[in-house]
Amino acid sequence: MGTNYRLTAATGIHKGDRQYQQDQVAILQHPRNKGCILGVVADGMGGRSGGRKAADQVLLTARQMFERFDPETDDPTAFLQGIVKESHLVIRLTAISAEQEPHSTIAAFLVTPRGQCHWVHAGDSRIYHFQWGRMVFRTRDHSYVQSLIDSGEISEEEAIGHPNSNVLVGCLGSEVEPPATIHSVAKLEPGDVVLACSDGLWAHFTPQELGQTVQMLGARDAAMFLTNKARERANGGGDNLSMAILKIEPLQSAADQAPTDAPSASAGADNAVI
Repeated sequence: MGTNYRLTAATGIHKGDRQYQQDQVAILQHPRNKGCILGVVADGMGGRSGGRKAADQVLLTARQMFERFDPETDDPTAFLQGIVKESHLVIRLTAISAEQEPHSTIAAFLVTPRGQCHWVHAGDSRIYHFQWGRMVFRTRDHSYVQSLIDSGEISEEEAIGHPNSNVLVGCLGSEVEPPATIHSVAKLEPGDVVLACSDGLWAHFTPQELGQTVQMLGARDAAMFLTNKARERANGGGDNLSMAILKIEPLQSAADQAPTDAPSASAGADNAVI
């Protein structure tokens, strides 16, 4: 993407009004190539131990595979699909000793040193791609409600708050092989934002609201604002929520030429300028 632009990234996580936190989120910088970034959101399901173990396993698998990944020679889409496959396998194996059958969603994006972006998802954790605040793409949930939207039985607006919104038709840890839907962007440009998030976040916002927020605010401030606004809108009934935000920003001044790590925010968001 050249030296005139920078990547800024942040994560946000909150347990909402649930007793336990079963979401997990991370943005990782490649250990040997600083221009390669991996963002992962996992929404665990299956009781206190089961859901958290499943989400933990997704993050652990992603970290381990990312360390072995070679950004210069390895296939990015095969790498992302491998995270889904390996996580699913281990979750299935740990289900034998779990209190309840563990499952997890995944929404993961990979930015290569050449500015390409690839992502994979399974379940109803989403990835949005915005360009200057306008949504240009979002993943389609592997859910019953999404199938109703696709068939024209209900609208996107009618899907909000649907009683069967938590019914998934594909996720990690199920008896059938999970979907691993891939999408790619040939090159990220200034003004692009990639947002991965669990349904505990996106259920409270329209795509327009999400796009305007990540456009107007920095990554860390956007994560904090969205967390607080989701909590407000949940009105005491909020699910676990998590998000990973990546922004492509033009450098505005000479002071921006020397990026440094920013401190973590108190609301569970962190920020890194790369």
